[in-house]
Amino acid sequence: MMMMGDTFGSIGSSMASLFFIWATIQQIFPNHMKIAIKEFLLSSFQQLCFAQRVSDHFTNLFSPYVEISFPESDEYRYNHAFSAIETYLGSKATEKAKHLKGSQLKESKGLVLKRDEAKVRDEYKGANVWWEIVTSTDGERSYKLTFHHRERSVITGSYVQHVVEEGKSIDTKNKKTKLFTNNPSSQWVFSQNMWRSIEFEHPASFETLAMDPEKKEEILNDLVAFSNGKEYYKKIGKAWKRGYLLYGPPGTGKSTMISAMANHLNYNIYDLELTAIKNNSELRKLLTATSNKSIIVIEDIDCSADLTANRIKKESNSTKEQDKDENAVTLSGLLNFIDGIWSACGQERIVVFTTNHLEKLDPALIRRGRMDMHIELSYCTYEAFKILAKNYLDLDDHLLFKKIKSLFMETKISPADVAENLMAKNHQIDVDGSLNNLIKALEKRKNYQRSQQDGKMKKTNKFRIFG
Repeated sequence: MMMMGDTFGSIGSSMASLFFIWATIQQIFPNHMKIAIKEFLLSSFQQLCFAQRVSDHFTNLFSPYVEISFPESDEYRYNHAFSAIETYLGSKATEKAKHLKGSQLKESKGLVLKRDEAKVRDEYKGANVWWEIVTSTDGERSYKLTFHHRERSVITGSYVQHVVEEGKSIDTKNKKTKLFTNNPSSQWVFSQNMWRSIEFEHPASFETLAMDPEKKEEILNDLVAFSNGKEYYKKIGKAWKRGYLLYGPPGTGKSTMISAMANHLNYNIYDLELTAIKNNSELRKLLTATSNKSIIVIEDIDCSADLTANRIKKESNSTKEQDKDENAVTLSGLLNFIDGIWSACGQERIVVFTTNHLEKLDPALIRRGRMDMHIELSYCTYEAFKILAKNYLDLDDHLLFKKIKSLFMETKISPADVAENLMAKNHQIDVDGSLNNLIKALEKRKNYQRSQQDGKMKKTNKFRIFG
């Protein structure tokens, strides 16, 4: 009993000493030093014989500082406040920073210097605050904001909102379109690392897009109306989203069309690979983690997943096949995000499907209201050729155009094949040579298509004779 009394007496003496030291520090040292010393003293205090929870209780009881945590994700949805804070702190001047990091992502651009400090001090209306990036043991990141309790009203009342709005404003001014692709779920860390991205630098634009001018104008008008339609969608009670189905033979410009859309609207692209997704639950988590002002793309949807087959199997009475479907992306799971309840999770999103085989898709997937606009990207026309000639040869007219026009009326050729023949060889533009190469390619294609047609006719007549 005496020993216990001595122990408590020793602990009480140690605590009194710590409190005396802390009171002295409060009077002498500046705020940033106070925080550093406080952490050291608390660390020493925690090494006493008290349990950790008792130490934390006393710390919270006597510490004059308040902390707010901003995690990178809230459940499985991305916390956009985290991104805004990251942008805001990254924009702070580097002149006073003692630790910097340099990067050069492109050879053509200069070296970029950024802060490389765990803690960043900021000041707002006379209040000092400290930001710190914290990574938990499970890999989840968060920003920790520390400030004195007497500044609580200023910090919670206007400072935090100021940081978020300023970060979003900076991000909007400096925004660069990004291309995202989904990681396999085995690489996810809770709700993080679901998507990886690179800077999107495709130069496609509607001006250089080789297609019928009237159709192009119709698509442009539709995109502009959508991007300006926030109040309209709210008025009619629909989620602010739009679906586009791009279909046609290979090489007709479906991927280029998506790139032109992204560049025109300054939207990010999320290239969704369905075969890397295990089930509908993973699909929902991925799609709800996409940002607003984005284009969600599923290319070659007829090849990405056997969605029609999944629906047929699900309607069968086979328990084995039903169990299989529960661990796969199904048509109903995809449709639920496109125009079901989950479609309202996010704003200003465009969903784009592409296919080379329209007839293979389930009608439920592409009906109007889900895919609002069906855009056929077919073989190159003479009008589309003139756009390509301007792009590749800087040519508005030529004597050979008349012959080329007549060949286009009889030949099916993709814009990609036309562009390949017009492309400069060895970086030297030879107008006559390029146009003659195109004429040869068109004549060769015409003869091949004619022979194919003749073969089909002979086969049909043969069946008629022996029928």
